Amino acid sequence: MMRLSFRFIPDNPTINFIGRRIIFFIFSALLVTASIATFATKGMNYGIDFTGGIMIELKTEKPDQISLLRERLSGLGLGSVELQEFGAPDDILIRIQRQEGGEEAQQKAVASAKEAMGDIVSEYRRTELVGPKVSNELYLNGIYAVLSAMLAILIYIWFRFEWQFGLAAVAALLHDVISTIGIFALLGLEFNLATVAAVLTIAGYSINDTVVVFDRVRENMRKYKVKPMDELLNDSTNETLARTVVTGLTTLIALIALYSLGGSVIRDFSFAMIWGVIIGTYSSICVAVPMLLYMGKIRRSPDEETAEQTAP
Repeated sequence: MMRLSFRFIPDNPTINFIGRRIIFFIFSALLVTASIATFATKGMNYGIDFTGGIMIELKTEKPDQISLLRERLSGLGLGSVELQEFGAPDDILIRIQRQEGGEEAQQKAVASAKEAMGDIVSEYRRTELVGPKVSNELYLNGIYAVLSAMLAILIYIWFRFEWQFGLAAVAALLHDVISTIGIFALLGLEFNLATVAAVLTIAGYSINDTVVVFDRVRENMRKYKVKPMDELLNDSTNETLARTVVTGLTTLIALIALYSLGGSVIRDFSFAMIWGVIIGTYSSICVAVPMLLYMGKIRRSPDEETAEQTAP
């Protein structure tokens, strides 16, 4: 019986990744610089988790009532009020800025909003109140989580390989995290705790790809004592390329399904993951591995190894 097979990556690829490293470095530098500039000038669209305030999710009696709801809420003097469809024309998500006066003022604002909306609403699905202290703690904890993950990854790679590998891996991770923040700032997507979870997941996914390539680099360093370092790195990248690309593509299939069919609740999370898988795969191949050329001596010469083996 004849079987048909299809390969995204041919057997024994010979792509010259290391020879194009300057192009990759320039692209990555521009991407990181643009991300930092966008964050500094435009800022982030922080969710209620980080800014505090009131969030109300509701279902209306009829679809396309968002304009009428906005008209009724705009005259209440509650400050900034944002409304958006939440997956369907009759599902509405309302965000109201934090009110002065503590929890009692928040509860009063919720009561006023519900009274103003009246019979337009058929069901209130959730009402969340986040105070300034809680939102500030969540914001700081999100930063600590990302920094702690970076430090733990650096220590892990350092002990498993060498310190040069750890620095290259963390540089690639910073590249992924900063570019993710930049794309969220550029598109104005909501940055909340779910996004922080996505950033941490991206870091884990990216370092997994990087470790696979680094492991092959270390294996080839032991096997080929005199092969030039740039050639060795290039061969190692090509030998793991099929695994890296196929893993990324299968992950993307699941994430695209989540983004398309999962609804608004996880759409921003799914988008962050899609971007993270793409940029994480790129950074593992085109940033982390080529950086090893500039990380000092990471292999011993045959003479050094022979001297160590014959030493008393």
